[in-house]
Amino acid sequence: MELKTTPLINEHKKLGAKLAPFGGWLMPINYSSIIEEHNWTRSSCSIFDICHMGEFIIEGKPEEVGLDNILTVNLSQMPSGRCRYGFMLNDKGGVIDDLIVYKINDTKWMLVVNAATTDKDQSHIKKYLSGDYRFENMSECTAKLDLQGPESAQVLKSIAGDKIEDLSYYTFGTFSILGEDCIVSRTGYTGELGYEIYISADKAKALWDIVLKDKRVRPAGLGARDTLRLEMGYVLYGQDIDETTSPIEALKEKHIDFGKNFIGKEALLKQKDNGVKRNLVGFISDTRRSPRHDYKAYSGDKEIGTVTSGSFSPSLSCGIGMGYVLTEYNEVGQRITIKNDNIQIESKIVDKPFYKNINPGERK
Repeated sequence: MELKTTPLINEHKKLGAKLAPFGGWLMPINYSSIIEEHNWTRSSCSIFDICHMGEFIIEGKPEEVGLDNILTVNLSQMPSGRCRYGFMLNDKGGVIDDLIVYKINDTKWMLVVNAATTDKDQSHIKKYLSGDYRFENMSECTAKLDLQGPESAQVLKSIAGDKIEDLSYYTFGTFSILGEDCIVSRTGYTGELGYEIYISADKAKALWDIVLKDKRVRPAGLGARDTLRLEMGYVLYGQDIDETTSPIEALKEKHIDFGKNFIGKEALLKQKDNGVKRNLVGFISDTRRSPRHDYKAYSGDKEIGTVTSGSFSPSLSCGIGMGYVLTEYNEVGQRITIKNDNIQIESKIVDKPFYKNINPGERK
């Protein structure tokens, strides 16, 4: 299958980025080293090309057109200018996708979905929408650039104006950038102060160039994005959650409103009543050795689970990971051993996030 490329692919090549497939796209993994890009994001400001993500615009009253029934979050209670993280589920409570919904006004919404699931998400949403609605897939004409790091607000002020600082966590506004009205949200996937900018694809290069003229900013790839999100305990679709896992198993119940109807609700209520056999937990290694996806977790000689995400943590200087383990072994402090062939990593289950030296306002 031919890989898609972002509007910035030539810029990445000029900067010598290592490129690799991700979610059907050819994406920059790193420009210098993953650890350098990770640490720069934690200390200053990085720019990420996230143009591969999908953006849908949906118009219509959510309760009347069925949008509220598709998502686990309560749209009717959202103020305009707010974003919320939530899920689209199948009838069994499995996660079709995790996403962020933006309320532009009472009858206009933007959904930001994962790259690899964009086509599947569009089919699912359109299957359940009905009545007087309009659906538009804006993914091809929309570029998404993320500024993340403690200096991101000051960097963005010079481009979009002082009112950027008025945005609180998980809110958004419209700002004039390069002569265009752009949605900018105070959101991100790193745990740091950060912003996500939605701009026309044909202006992505101009914005990229302007931002990188600021000496506080360096480009960062998906490698650093992965270590940053893992330190925060943020899940990655296709690894930590998918259609075979539920938000109850993933301990994401706070992103579900059981006071309303939604697809998959009955299945989740049964899980709440009967309990689940496994939960997603975080664990930290005794050494610098990194656990990897699909490694197995053991308690003594008993296999108790599987690693879904794992990496070396640049901030903690040790291996960290997440995975599903049997619920009787999910207590914080529980000692486990991560194994793969001859590799054996002694670890213990810990609270998430792993990295805690952040502004509490930047946590989902």
